[in-house]
Amino acid sequence: MEDDPAMVALVTKLLQVGGYQQITVAETAAAALSACGDSDLVILDHQLPDATGSDLLPRLVARPDPPSVIMVTGQGNEALAAAALRAGAEDYLAKDRHLAELLPQVVERVRRTRALRRAATAVERELVRAERLAAIGEMTVTLHHEINNPLMVALSELEILLGGGTQLDPETRDSVGRARESLLRIRDIVRRAGELRHAQSEEYWGSLRMITLAEERGPVLPHRGRALLWIGDEELARVTGMLLRHAGFSPERVGNVQQLEAVAGRSGVTLVVLSTAGGESVKDAFGEFQPPAGRPWVLVTLVPGDPSQARTAGADKVIAVPFDPATLASEILAAVDARA
Repeated sequence: MEDDPAMVALVTKLLQVGGYQQITVAETAAAALSACGDSDLVILDHQLPDATGSDLLPRLVARPDPPSVIMVTGQGNEALAAAALRAGAEDYLAKDRHLAELLPQVVERVRRTRALRRAATAVERELVRAERLAAIGEMTVTLHHEINNPLMVALSELEILLGGGTQLDPETRDSVGRARESLLRIRDIVRRAGELRHAQSEEYWGSLRMITLAEERGPVLPHRGRALLWIGDEELARVTGMLLRHAGFSPERVGNVQQLEAVAGRSGVTLVVLSTAGGESVKDAFGEFQPPAGRPWVLVTLVPGDPSQARTAGADKVIAVPFDPATLASEILAAVDARA
């Protein structure tokens, strides 16, 4: 959202180099509101012909699925920057000689932060699904206890009747056979309920829905071993754990050096992920922890800022935070494969 043609050309070029192809330019606040639609990112000039960026920002972030907004102004103004951040902007840049250098970095960071938020939303959905599955598991125990035993007795009686020990006329035999098929169907439903791994539902009647018990066979992931996570931030830990679980690892959180050293010494551990808080070294961030020489597992550290500047005390892989959820697993798998 910019009315200066030279600035529009510069920003458009920088975004295209960064991989953005669907770019819409709006010269006024009114045009911006109608054009942004389902945009993921809005670069908002503070000075527009019909409004200021500060006036427009609250209307953008109040949308049901708001875009990430980077505010740009003609001059550095700390008060304006603070106000923009409080109002919901992701970042703030001045139109100075550093803009061409800083804009791609800020855009990439905002993109990764947005992707992490979406991944966190997926984690919350998984937690809800896990709770539903736990409830289903409890109901399954009841089904097996209350239904399965009498069901087996009834099936056994029908098998005796159909086995020839009792003389049945053709009509009765057909009826008993249909009863047997119905009981076998009930048995299969109870079995599928016990094997259910996805709490998916479908419309039943009116506003009512029912759990789908159709047999499903999802892709079988290779088991890549246990992954120990020492990550203090809850959201970052949940997202990292979900991504690693989808890649075939069995993630497990640890909270202190004694627990990490005890668990890391057991068989099956192939990965340890540590997250530092402020770019300090692993030794500074995690106290007495020292990655042992000859360890069978890969050490990955998640650090804020530029990973090339981080001091990592022997980490096999250093990944910047916010990381890209789309590539985190592949980066870690590459480090694991390289060590194998």
